[in-house]
Amino acid sequence: MVRKLSLLFAGALMGASAMSLVYGSPSSTANAAGSETYKQLAIFGDIFERVRAQYVTPPDEKSLVENAINGMLTSLDPHSSYMNPEAAKDMRVQTKGEFGGLGIEVTMENELVKVITPIDDTPAAKAGVRAGDYIAEIDGEEVRGLTLNDAVEKMRGLVNTPIKLTILREGADKPLEITIVRDIIKVKAVKFRVENDVGYMKITSFTEKTYDDLENAIEKIKSEVPDDKLKGYVLDLRLNPGGLLDQAVSVSDAFLDRGEIVSTRGRDPKDISRFDSRPGDDIDGKPLIVLVNGGSASASEIVAGALQDHRRATVVGTRSFGKGSVQTIIPLSENGALRLTTALYYTPAGKSIQGKGISPDIKVEQPLPEDLAGRDVSRGESDLKGHIKGVEESDEGSGSAAYVPPDPKDDVQLAYALELLRGEKTDPAFPPNPDKAVMNNQ
Repeated sequence: MVRKLSLLFAGALMGASAMSLVYGSPSSTANAAGSETYKQLAIFGDIFERVRAQYVTPPDEKSLVENAINGMLTSLDPHSSYMNPEAAKDMRVQTKGEFGGLGIEVTMENELVKVITPIDDTPAAKAGVRAGDYIAEIDGEEVRGLTLNDAVEKMRGLVNTPIKLTILREGADKPLEITIVRDIIKVKAVKFRVENDVGYMKITSFTEKTYDDLENAIEKIKSEVPDDKLKGYVLDLRLNPGGLLDQAVSVSDAFLDRGEIVSTRGRDPKDISRFDSRPGDDIDGKPLIVLVNGGSASASEIVAGALQDHRRATVVGTRSFGKGSVQTIIPLSENGALRLTTALYYTPAGKSIQGKGISPDIKVEQPLPEDLAGRDVSRGESDLKGHIKGVEESDEGSGSAAYVPPDPKDDVQLAYALELLRGEKTDPAFPPNPDKAVMNNQ
């Protein structure tokens, strides 16, 4: 059940939050609207007043306005939206990568919050919270009836403030009451380990801390495995919904020695921004394999596309999500924000992956477990209602299955990558030839 919920949540995240972020200015101006537009706005005002005055029950006026604004924005594309102050604050917390909280990864099961795992050396871990625990009450308030986001928001809070959790634990004869004092939780954007003679790095999201976490991972791997024994690296971008554009550029730059990483193109044909790499390859030219699937979106696709076009890495897995648009975050009054699609991004070869995705150099399907067999677990931008149609989008669409087995022993895609790096498998696409890099001449 947990696997299903986690998978569905990943899919929902793709539609709502998988984006590259560029922070904009609240002082941006637009061209003046025509007289016909103002007539339509007058009609809107008339309807609003009639609803406010005559609807059968008194409506929440703030919600009416917010829903009207979101209706306008979501009619543009699935990634443009209005964020009220609470949503804008949550977005800033997510992209910063640290917050005041407990230090647990959770999901929702049977209307209760289930602990997937406590993060090492955090208040929750120190207080004795265990994987598999169910949180039934938060400060005396029942969790039943709350959404997962509501429950998470209640558990976050000011540093050094206490919170009491009522926990149901298998084997315990009665509920446990645990008081935890919140602390700064720094979410690791990069998880890593050594697979004997291969360095494995999984980027879970592109926050303000991603590049620093990646650099730390590379240093630790180098310190654990002698250079003459290290066969190469695996960069796992599966189920990564994206994040900050500048972090995607920095991560790509860590492995590239020269050339363009990505370009963004706005409404005006002259509005083109290019991001280039700097000299220096942080893994010293070692072989690199990038893993992608239908859960790899936005910033993940920028990295995979750049390394693929430069022939710096071999991309293994299945077709990525296909979100090739850039959202500008424009601060508004009262701490709200407008998230507006303002550009599309292109790989170094000049390819738009909007609605198309990154096609792997070596396609390796990940078998589904019995409880997901026969279900449609594919995720893709081309499936989203109202998405911007990409210039290279075809009937084939974008995306693929968004599933990674929880146990690495069952991970067919990872196993394939390790066998390639160790020379146990061969393929014409590995190792790639940098002399055959595909660059855009425009």
